[in-house]
Amino acid sequence: MQAVLYVAHGTRVRQGIEEALLFIDRVKPHISIEIQELAFLELAGPDILQGIEHCVKRGATKIAVVPILLLAAQHAKEDIPKLLVQASEQFPQMTLTVAQPFGIHPKLIETLYKRILEQQLELVPEAEVLLVGRGSSDPDVARDMAMIAQQLEQTYSFHRVSTCFLYGATPSFEEVVAQLKQRPLKQLFIVPYLLFSGLLRNGIQKKIETLDTSHVILCDSLGYDDNVEQVLIERVHEVIR
Repeated sequence: MQAVLYVAHGTRVRQGIEEALLFIDRVKPHISIEIQELAFLELAGPDILQGIEHCVKRGATKIAVVPILLLAAQHAKEDIPKLLVQASEQFPQMTLTVAQPFGIHPKLIETLYKRILEQQLELVPEAEVLLVGRGSSDPDVARDMAMIAQQLEQTYSFHRVSTCFLYGATPSFEEVVAQLKQRPLKQLFIVPYLLFSGLLRNGIQKKIETLDTSHVILCDSLGYDDNVEQVLIERVHEVIR
């Protein structure tokens, strides 16, 4: 019997866990599979091995592991595969497959633009966008973020779209904020490229308070909107096929 195990990042903030649970509850009716469970990579439970065990107890013989991750970095390339090796040893009769992270997807580009439009401001010709990623030491993350920025800039004709990271990659958000203080800005939209905002977005808010806030607009995070939901459903169907 086929099962789907969704794997979210995890957070100590209860609101973040509840948002992930509600998001998966929205997705489940679109997947015609009875056994669907949610696990977390860290900071919350159940973990992946416990999630697999829950699927097995419900009668699963095949499990599609679907990461709720925006980009392919250490979690997708190393952490999840290592845990699945352990799971295969624990349940040798089980067939395990893994879906791709969300990656670079036009629906996510559309949601970024939607976050900007939500501010209900007229876009000036010099409008710029700064995408703030969580960050990773994996160089593929910086590369993918640059491609996302390029697509957003070209698709919606922004004057400039750039990227920075909260940790683990360059340029850092702190470096970019320092640079912004040194040059005039007509209009800058800052969009956190995060599924859950919480403490990270609060930290971004505090750091931009030193800038001229009349020209700098902090938008909502990417979040769990309908486009993100559709991308996750797409990844589930891909891995099951």
